[in-house]
Amino acid sequence: MADILTRAGCFIAIILLGMVLRRVGFFKQEDFYVLSKIVVKITLPAAIVKSFVGRELEPSMIILTLIGFGFGVLLIVLGVVMNLHKAPKDQAFAALNQSGCNISNFVLPFTQSFLGPVALFDVGNAFICLGGSYSIAAMIQDRSGGISPKKLFVSFGKSVPLMTYIIMTVLSALKIQLPNPVVEFTGIIANANAFMAMLMIGVGFRLSGSREQLGDIVRIIGVRYAAGFALALLGWFLLPFPLEYRQALVMCTLAPIASTAPAFTAELKGDFGLSSAVNSISILISIGLITGSLLLILV
Repeated sequence: MADILTRAGCFIAIILLGMVLRRVGFFKQEDFYVLSKIVVKITLPAAIVKSFVGRELEPSMIILTLIGFGFGVLLIVLGVVMNLHKAPKDQAFAALNQSGCNISNFVLPFTQSFLGPVALFDVGNAFICLGGSYSIAAMIQDRSGGISPKKLFVSFGKSVPLMTYIIMTVLSALKIQLPNPVVEFTGIIANANAFMAMLMIGVGFRLSGSREQLGDIVRIIGVRYAAGFALALLGWFLLPFPLEYRQALVMCTLAPIASTAPAFTAELKGDFGLSSAVNSISILISIGLITGSLLLILV
């Protein structure tokens, strides 16, 4: 448990480092765009490749994959419905920043004893946080031609992390292993992903302190964790899964918002400062929830 809390504390320290470096002038606000591109197009795809090394998918428990995907879709729908009275850009912001779970950078360190079930949940979750929520948010914000399967597929194809995940899933299903030099190369880059993602969030963190902004944060965070907590309880008490699968489900549904959300928000020319703030707060909340849950479900 001490190791888990230490790692979580390191995440917060890196976010704070990013905030301090921006305040002293080391980073400028526009540097966030550069950092976000590095994370989304370089370090995150490498981390995805690394996560598949030695992994075998378990088709018998594909239900966890469907739950991961369904949870993301539910959060997107809630984000839109809760903001129907607002402008399309606000609906898009909520749909993007309320959905997706930070599994790779956050949950995996907590769940070394049941990585398989977490990986299955993350397969479905990846389609949301690595391109699905961004694609839908982009179409909601545009509103020129509505949401169509064709536009979704085109948008998916532009997401480097999502395409990486799809390719690695296919290779894993076919039991095709990447050459060792490729694994070594991506592994080196992947080791920088958690640091770069947290630093990016810290650099982008910005709060105006206005009542409207605080209201947006409370609404997004409140809906997100209410849905996650409800699914965690349903999964723990009602699903006929082995213990380790139910433990993994609890951890995943209480995870922070995907660390890619601020970067995708920036690509949509949205308020990435607010997105970074929401993301940072979700990390603090998830540290408490997951640590508390581990104390309860692992005893």
